[in-house]
Amino acid sequence: MGDGLLELSAAQAAAAIAERELGAEELFAFYRERAQGDASANGDGLNCFTWVAQDVSDTPSAAGLGWSDVAGTPRTGPLAGVPLAVKDLFCTKGVPSQSGSRILEGYRPPYTASAVQALTSAGATLLAKTNQDEFAMGSSTENSAYGPTLNPWDRRRVPGGSSGGSAAAVAAGLAPWALGTDTGGSIRQPAALCGIVGLKPTYGSVSRFGMIAFASSLDQAGPLTRDVTDAALMLRQMVGRDGCDATSLDFPHEIELPNAERLDGLRLGVLRELHSNADARSDAAEAAKLEPGVREAYDRALAAAVELGADVKEIDLPHAPHALSAYYVLAPSEASSNLARFDGVRYGLRATNADDLLDMYTRTRHDGFGKEVKRRIMLGTYALSSGYYDAYYARAQRVRTKIAEDFKVAFGSVDLIVTPTSANVAFGLGEKTADPWSMYLSDYFTVPMSLAGVPAISIPCGLSEDLPVGLQLAGPAFSENRLLDASYALEQALGFDGSGARV
Repeated sequence: MGDGLLELSAAQAAAAIAERELGAEELFAFYRERAQGDASANGDGLNCFTWVAQDVSDTPSAAGLGWSDVAGTPRTGPLAGVPLAVKDLFCTKGVPSQSGSRILEGYRPPYTASAVQALTSAGATLLAKTNQDEFAMGSSTENSAYGPTLNPWDRRRVPGGSSGGSAAAVAAGLAPWALGTDTGGSIRQPAALCGIVGLKPTYGSVSRFGMIAFASSLDQAGPLTRDVTDAALMLRQMVGRDGCDATSLDFPHEIELPNAERLDGLRLGVLRELHSNADARSDAAEAAKLEPGVREAYDRALAAAVELGADVKEIDLPHAPHALSAYYVLAPSEASSNLARFDGVRYGLRATNADDLLDMYTRTRHDGFGKEVKRRIMLGTYALSSGYYDAYYARAQRVRTKIAEDFKVAFGSVDLIVTPTSANVAFGLGEKTADPWSMYLSDYFTVPMSLAGVPAISIPCGLSEDLPVGLQLAGPAFSENRLLDASYALEQALGFDGSGARV
């Protein structure tokens, strides 16, 4: 039965449990064994997890989450007991929630994040916590204090980041689906590099309560799944206003499961610079140049969209080339403020043998934070400092406004915007760690959507040198249903099979 369970999507598994063709406890035990096997592989696993439930009873006792299947009654709710992997930065009651950092090593929150609670209330069961870049700062999951996660397609390569543990776990069949977060592309980019689906919802549509913050005006929770239907099923349970998060919004309509077969009449916008980037004169423009295999997969996907009835036209986002520069002022500035709370006083690591309170602060942050986190705290503190605020932070905010206006203008003439998710396939472990700017360029195609607060999804669209390529679709705020329908139609037409990554 094991191989059969592995072939089931999360939606299929939920339906089988609801029809009593499959026991929720059986499914949980199957995935728990797979996840535990990876976590205890003595260095030979993918290192996807920072914590795995020991057994079914571990879920209610450790996390405070119910399990109605133990007594033999079917798991209820639309998610019907399907196991869920959750990124390490989501607070989960009684379970280590460390955000990939030594400064929070062993921290067990007294409450559960709203997004996780919404999914477990709908019937999902907490399976594991997934590895990530420390405080979500990175594009490769190499910045985790608990070691890098490996790409299941090629273990010599990165899975992307910062939600690399979640993406690799789903791609490898170690979890049926997973919850991640996206600040500048941290759901979409690892989804592309691991050959799965990753959706960043409209900013504010999913509560951030209980997410250990990186950049509060950008952070957004979203699903990482095998297919578009699973992403819709997961998202529909997560959206909505939360009294614990003042930035959360009422979602104007219900998320529907996609069923579109064609794209007749859909207007798709493609970036003009992708078709005329031979004369790049900046690092950002250079990042827009696609690897040949990525270009081929992207062109095939556009051709498939046209065959399905879509109308493709070129558009301009004139301020998009400045998005990376603005993002790497704004996000570190917010991180500098958010991470000031980690000082050894209230929770997490506390340095010993300090001479006084200030020395304890200094030693704790020195010992607890990794290099990338320290780098971004220093960048952010500098940008916010007296005499530099207007020159850097305020100017970056003005650029952000211009980018949002560009999207508003573009969506006046097209329904969705289509780009590659990443200009390259998964790169080698250690390949970019010595050059932070080269790593930052990995987010070239994803950061503009984050700054504008609009939803975007990455779906696999083929292979380049036996590694997956991602296609990104973005739409106006609250256009998730249109995004999901278009992605579903393309998914069916492209017929990508990600089973090659399953271990």
